[in-house]
Amino acid sequence: MYINFVSEENKNTNIIRWLLLITSLVALTIIIGGLTRLTDSGLSITKWELFSGIIPPLTSEKWEQIFSLYKKIPEFYLENPDMTLNEFKVIFWWEYIHRLLGRFIGIFYILPLFYFTFKKKLKENTLISLYCILFLICIQGFIGWYMVKSGLTEKTDVSHYRLSLHLTLAFIIFILLQWNLLKYKYENTYVGYLKLPKFIPILFLVIILIQISIGALVSGLDAGQIYTSWPLMNTSYFPDDYELTNLFKLKSFEMPSVVQFIHRNIAYFIFFYYLIILLMILKNNEYIYLRKIAVLIFIALFVQIFLGILTILSGAQIILASLHQIGSIFLVITSLILVFKNSKIN
Repeated sequence: MYINFVSEENKNTNIIRWLLLITSLVALTIIIGGLTRLTDSGLSITKWELFSGIIPPLTSEKWEQIFSLYKKIPEFYLENPDMTLNEFKVIFWWEYIHRLLGRFIGIFYILPLFYFTFKKKLKENTLISLYCILFLICIQGFIGWYMVKSGLTEKTDVSHYRLSLHLTLAFIIFILLQWNLLKYKYENTYVGYLKLPKFIPILFLVIILIQISIGALVSGLDAGQIYTSWPLMNTSYFPDDYELTNLFKLKSFEMPSVVQFIHRNIAYFIFFYYLIILLMILKNNEYIYLRKIAVLIFIALFVQIFLGILTILSGAQIILASLHQIGSIFLVITSLILVFKNSKIN
């Protein structure tokens, strides 16, 4: 027996379209956020203006005013003292688009959510989840500003811990949205008899999320720009600028070389762990309904690791680093589908 995703007309078309729109916007925001970090654009807007910030500078006077605020922070006078107004505009637009997308997500999520709730279009078993997502979206806005604040006074970069928290929460929101999208899209689903133990694919997804969090630490510390060799870190497996005995201390997460080392080795663990899952699925005919998505995950995982290696070898070149982050989105999507298909659906 196997899961058969039926092709009956779905009564939740508008809800599905809404969730698909929001999920896509969150994915796009993650991508733009990554580029904002890679281009060092995140501190270009030094104020958190939830409503007035929607309107970009429209006059030369306004541009000069915003640029003058940027000139007051350490990133400008310690790293970019020769920056021109035109150069500033480039980093401004990255951060502006990132914030604008965040506002769009809030508006396009809240209004339809209240409408569908008022019209009683939402299932009772998804209401709590959908309103939890609303809460997380609101919290995400505050965390984004909390992150930016860390780079406005003494540092020339934002806190890598806050950056990691910001990205991790974005992926949690993305996962919850995609899960609800799948539930509404495939509400009429026959459940197969034999499934993988539920913890196996769930643990795989959790480890990927942990790896994404560590990847944010790598980005925040610019750790991808050191030890630009693979499979060794220069001439050794462990970075030679740090004591191996200190690996399990919290201060390790302050060391770019060690954070890169951790990121590399979690990737190896993920790969071998997934090979076990893939072999389990391919060897047993009772798991035939999982085979297509399992192969897709393997392709996504292979491409992601390959992009990670190229990113290291290039010293975190912007295009490769961005593609590496985009690859993490596809890996999360496919992994969550595996978890969904392997779960009992009522």
